[in-house]
Amino acid sequence: MRLVRSLAAVATVVLAGALSAQPRHVAGKISVRWLGHAGFEVVSPGGTRLLIDPWLSGNPSAPDSLKPAARWSGANKPAAILISHSHFDHAGDTKALAQASGAPVVGAFEWVNTLGLPEGQAMGGNVGGTMQFGDVTVHLVPAMHSSDPGGRPLGFVLTFADGRSLYHTGDTWVFGDMALIQERYHPSILLLGVGGGPYTEDAATAAFAVKKYFTPTAIIPMHYATFPALNTEAQVRAAFKGDARLAVMKPGETRAF
Repeated sequence: MRLVRSLAAVATVVLAGALSAQPRHVAGKISVRWLGHAGFEVVSPGGTRLLIDPWLSGNPSAPDSLKPAARWSGANKPAAILISHSHFDHAGDTKALAQASGAPVVGAFEWVNTLGLPEGQAMGGNVGGTMQFGDVTVHLVPAMHSSDPGGRPLGFVLTFADGRSLYHTGDTWVFGDMALIQERYHPSILLLGVGGGPYTEDAATAAFAVKKYFTPTAIIPMHYATFPALNTEAQVRAAFKGDARLAVMKPGETRAF
């Protein structure tokens, strides 16, 4: 039994290290790490690192190793921090991360201007806008939600030099312009809000949106199981009914596509 307990302890340490290790640039691959809730770190095939909605310090599902703002400086500095809207569970750590890393913040123009960042770090935009970071073009697209103070909710489409694209839906309800996002960008990876409750679309509606509008190769669910009001992992899996494209991740886990 003592040996079994020792091996289990070693396995736990190894797993924790694997989950907290910095994703490496893999040639020809898009690396996606789930930070918990709606937060992601994306590393492009060319090595460009982006953070999307990195709510960490108060996030009960985020690994402790990823929470300190200081860890996102130096070699871990992102090329940009993308924020879909101003609610605390998406934007709560934005200013601290921007100050620690020196990275620019991309979001709705009016909201970004409330942060008091230096001019070079405040990169506000609006629906239809594009910005370039390394080998990644960031497209600002609509979302059906709210955002206060200032601005409007956004989704983000990242297009890569190899022609592939990734769509982070932000907080949203299914809406008709998803057809235009598919027609224009053909996202192969969806970072898809599935949480439900009082605030966003639930997993069944998200699965409906995919079936109606998108043809991805990978569907990564997000914004679930963080709070009691949100859908559970079991509900998410049931809504997608064994869809082989569904990639359920653990917070801190990285996958390459």
